[in-house]
Amino acid sequence: MTQQQLSGYAPTPPAARMENHGSRMVKIAMQTGQDVFARTGSMVAYEGFVQYEPNPPAVRQMASQWLTGEGAPLMKCSGDGLLFLADYGADVVCINLNDEALSVNGTNILAFDAHLQWGVQRVKGMAKFAGQGLFNVGISGTGWVALTSRGTPIVVDCGRGEDETFVDPDALVAWSTNLKMKGRSSFKASSLIGRGSGEAYQLAFSGQGFVVVQPSEDSTDRLRARG
Repeated sequence: MTQQQLSGYAPTPPAARMENHGSRMVKIAMQTGQDVFARTGSMVAYEGFVQYEPNPPAVRQMASQWLTGEGAPLMKCSGDGLLFLADYGADVVCINLNDEALSVNGTNILAFDAHLQWGVQRVKGMAKFAGQGLFNVGISGTGWVALTSRGTPIVVDCGRGEDETFVDPDALVAWSTNLKMKGRSSFKASSLIGRGSGEAYQLAFSGQGFVVVQPSEDSTDRLRARG
């Protein structure tokens, strides 16, 4: 095997704090004092000196509010070098927040800058979809976030026109929290026979911001309230 055969897979010099290496991996340029929270177990490789702290104090209180069978889902990464993360071959999208806020399905979080503000929050207005309401992770500030998607996602810019953007809640990954959101029922229950997805109830987004949608409608991995 020649070096020329391998060259197409070698990491390129960092051009941003977080960027894709292929469609299913994120490459993070680590520097001292610029820590990252990442999904526990997502590290696949690193260069340089990078340390990992599972279940750090900043995560423990938040994690107690999440419904997971594995305890705290995040670890703290610090050091200098290149860090590569992935999540079972899921597609990865990197988003650079500029004094913005996102509401993210917790199971779709791969990594985010530790200096960003974050916390578990109930998503209001989704009782019809989630029963007792949906719990998401709110992330805000200026910095990078890496999200996963079951298949290649679409990122819809809701501010390009006056029309609303409608999304199946089960396919929703994340959205800008300044967007206006409301529910809409459009189909009779009989039209769902044989499919069982969420098409009878959609979410309508409008305003300035974006919505990240994955090509999957599996709601079994959604975060719900305990009890």
